[in-house]
Amino acid sequence: MAHDNKVVRLAGQKPVSRFSLPVELVRLRDTSGQSLKAVLASFFEQADDSLFALADRAGSNQDQTAYFDAMRELRLRRKAMTVSVLQYVSQAFNELGKFKPARSGGSLEEVDQDSLSLVDHSDLEQQVAIDNLTNRLRNRYQEPVRMLAARIRHLVPQLDLSDDQMPLSPEVICGAISDACTDLDIDIRAKLVVLKLFERLLVDKLSDFYQECNKTLIAAGVLPDMKRAPVGGAQVAPGRSAPKAGGSPAPAQEAPAAEGTANGHGPSPTFSELSALLHQGETSSAGMAQTGAVLDTDRLMARLNELQGAAPQGEGDNVVPLRQQLQPLLQGPEGKRFSVGQVDSDVINLVSMLFDFILEDRQLHPVMKALIGRLQIPVLKVALSDKNFFNRGGHPVRKLLNELALAAIGWSEKRAGMRDPLREKIEEVVGRVLTEYTDQVGLFEELLKDFGHFMDLDRRRRELVEQRLRDAEEGRARQERASQAATDVIREHTAGRDIPEPVLQVLNEPWTRYLQWVVLREGEESERWLQAKAISERLVWSVDPRPVSSDTRAELLRMIPEVVEELRKALQEISWDPFATDAAIRDLELAHVDVFQKLVTAPVVEDKAPTIENFEVPEAPAEPAETPEQSEPAPEVIDEVTEPASVKPAEISAGVETAAVAEESAEIQSPVASAEWLAKADGLRVGSWVEMARDETRVRCKLAAFIKATGKYIFVNRSGAKVAEYHRDDLAIALQEQAITMLDDGLIFDRALESIIDNLRHNRKD
Repeated sequence: MAHDNKVVRLAGQKPVSRFSLPVELVRLRDTSGQSLKAVLASFFEQADDSLFALADRAGSNQDQTAYFDAMRELRLRRKAMTVSVLQYVSQAFNELGKFKPARSGGSLEEVDQDSLSLVDHSDLEQQVAIDNLTNRLRNRYQEPVRMLAARIRHLVPQLDLSDDQMPLSPEVICGAISDACTDLDIDIRAKLVVLKLFERLLVDKLSDFYQECNKTLIAAGVLPDMKRAPVGGAQVAPGRSAPKAGGSPAPAQEAPAAEGTANGHGPSPTFSELSALLHQGETSSAGMAQTGAVLDTDRLMARLNELQGAAPQGEGDNVVPLRQQLQPLLQGPEGKRFSVGQVDSDVINLVSMLFDFILEDRQLHPVMKALIGRLQIPVLKVALSDKNFFNRGGHPVRKLLNELALAAIGWSEKRAGMRDPLREKIEEVVGRVLTEYTDQVGLFEELLKDFGHFMDLDRRRRELVEQRLRDAEEGRARQERASQAATDVIREHTAGRDIPEPVLQVLNEPWTRYLQWVVLREGEESERWLQAKAISERLVWSVDPRPVSSDTRAELLRMIPEVVEELRKALQEISWDPFATDAAIRDLELAHVDVFQKLVTAPVVEDKAPTIENFEVPEAPAEPAETPEQSEPAPEVIDEVTEPASVKPAEISAGVETAAVAEESAEIQSPVASAEWLAKADGLRVGSWVEMARDETRVRCKLAAFIKATGKYIFVNRSGAKVAEYHRDDLAIALQEQAITMLDDGLIFDRALESIIDNLRHNRKD
C-alpha cells in the first residue's frame, strides 16, 4: 500500500497515447445509463409479480421456496444490482478498447473433458443461462446492435473493436447482469430462476433502448444516413478474447496489469471511477492531501489503530464526523501537519461521504445512527487496505453495515427499564469491532454470521406473531364481510316493505345468522348463497305480498309451506335453539294468517287490472305468545364461525334513507386522496416500513398484511404487535398529509454509494 502513496502526479504532463472518449460517446454513455436504469426498474417491478405468480403455481415446496427466495433477494438487492449494472456498462465506455466482458469459466467451446471436472457445476449452469440470454439478445436485436456498433467504430477508427467490446453490446449487458447476480445470497436454483426471468422479461424491453441509443448518435451527426448495418466487420472472438490493437490475440492466461499500478494490484475500476469523479472540476487541492511531510499508509493505519482504541464508549446520539476525528491524527510535532497520499486521501473522502449519508439518513433512529457511526474508523481501515470494498457487493464489511442498518429500520426506543435485545446485540457487535479489529477482515465475517443467526431467531419469532395476527385479522375480515353481505340482503328485500315486528326480529337475528354462515362456508359466488337470497326474497314477500293481483292468494298458498319449511331447515343447519326456532315459525305463521285475512277483505281484481299498491298488513299483536326461548336464544357455535358477528345488522326502519343522506353528506366533507397518493398506497408492499404520527410521537411500523376481503392494511411494530389499520382511501390521505411517511429499507451502503455517484456526476455537470 505504501507504494500507492509515493506516486507523484506531474500536472503538466500527460500519458503517452492517452485515449479520450469522444464527446458523442460521453453523451451516449450518460443517456443510455438513464434509459437502462428505467428498463431495469420496469424489469424489477414485473419480476416481483411474475415470481409471486410462479410461487402460487409451484408444483412442489422446493420450487416455491426457490421462487420466494428469489423474490426476497431481488427486493433487497434491487438498488445494488441496478448500480452494479450501470457501473459495469459505464466501465465498458470508459475503458473502450481495453474492456473485456468478464466470463466465469470461459467459453463453453473451450471446455474440454479434462477441465470440465474442475468447473463448479453451479457456475457452469449460471454460465449456460447467461449464454442463452446473450444469444437471444443478439439474435433478437441483430440489426440495431450492428448499426450501433458501426457508429461507435466510426467515432473511434484508431481502435480495433470486436463486437463484444462494444459498450452496449449484448455481451456487455449480459456480463453486467451476471456480475450483478454474483452477490445474490441465494442458492443456484433460485439464482437460475432470476436469470431465467431476465431472459424472459428483459429481452422484450430492450427494443426501444437500442433504438434510442442509435437516435442519440444520429442526432449527434454520426452516420445519420445509414439505413442498414455494413456487411462484415469484427465478430465475437471465441471465449470473448478480443484481439489486441496490433491484431494478435491476447494470451489466454495473461491478465494485463492495471494502468499505473504494480503487478496489476491496485484500485479496482469502480474505485478508479469514483476517484476520477472526485477530482473532476477541482480548481485547487481539495480533501486531505496537503503539502509537507507525507503520512504513508502504514503509519496512517498505525495511527488509526490508536484512534480506534481511544474511541469513546459513552452513551449519547452525537457522532463526530470522520474528517473531524482525523484532524488530531494529522497533527505533527512543533505544530506541523502531515498530509496523506492522493489515493489514501480519496479513500478517506469516499468513506467520509458514505458515513455522511448514513448519519443524515432519516430512515434510521438517532440512537442507531450513533451506534453505526462508531464504525467509521474500522471501516476506513478496511477501505484503505482493500479497494474492492467499494465495488464488491459481497464484502463482509459492507454486508454487516447493511444488515445492521436493515435491522435498525423498524427500531424505536423503548421505555426506561425495558430490555432491548436488538440494541444490546448491535452494541455488542460495534463493541467487538472497536476492541478486536486490527487488520483481519475475518472478524467481520464472524460477526456477520453471529448477527445473522440472531436476526434469524428474531425474525422467526416475529413471523409467528405476525402470522397469528394475520390469521385473526383475516378471520375477522371474513366475519365482517359475511355480516355486511347478510345485512345488504335483508336491507335490499325489506326496504319500503311493512314487515311485522316479530318477523323483522326473525330476519335480523336467526335468518341473518344463517346468511352469514352460508357466506362463510360457501362464499358469495356459490349456488347455495343464491338460493339463500331467493328464500329471503320469498320470505319477505310472503308477509307483504305487494303488488297484489288476483293470483296473489293462490301464489301464497303454494309458497308459504315451502318458505316455512326452508326457514326451519335453515335454522336447524346452524343449530339454532329448537325452542326459539318453533317460536320463530309461530310468529311467521301468525303473520301469514294476517295476510290472508287482509286478502279476504280486499276487492278481487282482474289479472290485467292495475295492481293494488296500497296493500297494508295489520300490525302484529302487541303481546305475542310467550316464548322464553325466543327472547334468549342459545345457538350452538359452528366450526366455520369462530366468533360471534362483530357487527350486528342494523334493524331496517324508515330512517334508512335519512341515515344514508347523512352519511353521504359526511363523505362530501371528508378529505379526498389524489390519484397520485392512491397509487402510492397501492404500491405499498407487505413488509414495507413506514413512520406514522401517533399522540405527538413518531412510531415506526411495517405493513404486516393486506386483507383483501375488507381492503384493510394492517401495521405492526417490530415486536409484531398491531399498531394501526387503514382502509385504502384513509391510508392514501394519511400519506398525502404526511401523517404516514414511507421508509426506504434498501441496503444502506448501496444507497449511500448511489447517492455519492449521483452527487459527483451532478457536480461535474455543474
